[in-house]
Amino acid sequence: MLEKEIKHRPSMPAKPQKGLVQIYTGDGKGKTTAAIGNIIRALGHDMKVYVAVFIKGTSPSGEWDFLAKLPNVKIERFGAEKFIDPKNIKPEEKEQARLALNAARKAVTGGDFDLVVLDEINIAVAWRLIERDEVLKLIEDKPPRLELILTGRYADSELVKKADLVTEMLKIKHPFDAGIPAHQGIEF
Repeated sequence: MLEKEIKHRPSMPAKPQKGLVQIYTGDGKGKTTAAIGNIIRALGHDMKVYVAVFIKGTSPSGEWDFLAKLPNVKIERFGAEKFIDPKNIKPEEKEQARLALNAARKAVTGGDFDLVVLDEINIAVAWRLIERDEVLKLIEDKPPRLELILTGRYADSELVKKADLVTEMLKIKHPFDAGIPAHQGIEF
C-alpha cells in the first residue's frame, strides 16, 4: 500500500513556491538544531543557505564550523564568545547585533539565497540589542520565495503573529540544572 501511495504522490516543486517565516523558541534545547535540520534538507535540494549567528558568534560551535565547509552555505557569526548580561548590555554587544542585522538584511533582500537562518535573533530582540520593528520590517521585505527562520528564546509576540510556523521547545529537564556542563560535540 505504501509503495502505491508513493508512486502516485504528486511531484513537488524543486523550490518552495511560497517561502515561510518559521520561529523556533522556548527554554528547551533544540531551537538551533531544528534550524540546522532545515538547512540540511535545503542543501539536499541544492538550495543556497545563509546563516547569521547573533549571539555567542565566536564561541566554539561544531555545527557552524562543519556547515561552513559545505558548498551553498554562507555563515557569518557575530557577538563575543561570552554570555551577555541582559541587565548590563555593552555598546559593543549592540554594535555586533547591528552588524548581524545588516548582514541579515543583505542576505534576505539580495536574492542569492533560498533559506536564511537568523540564529538567536529572538534573544537579540528581547534584550534590545536590536529593535523588534527592524525585524518586522525585514520580514515584510522578504522576497516571496525565501524561507526565513528565526531562532532563540523569548520570541516577541509581534514576530510570532507574523510567522507562518512557530514551535516552542519546552524544557522538562536539562542536565545544566544539575550542574552538568555542556558537552563538546553534543551541545556545541
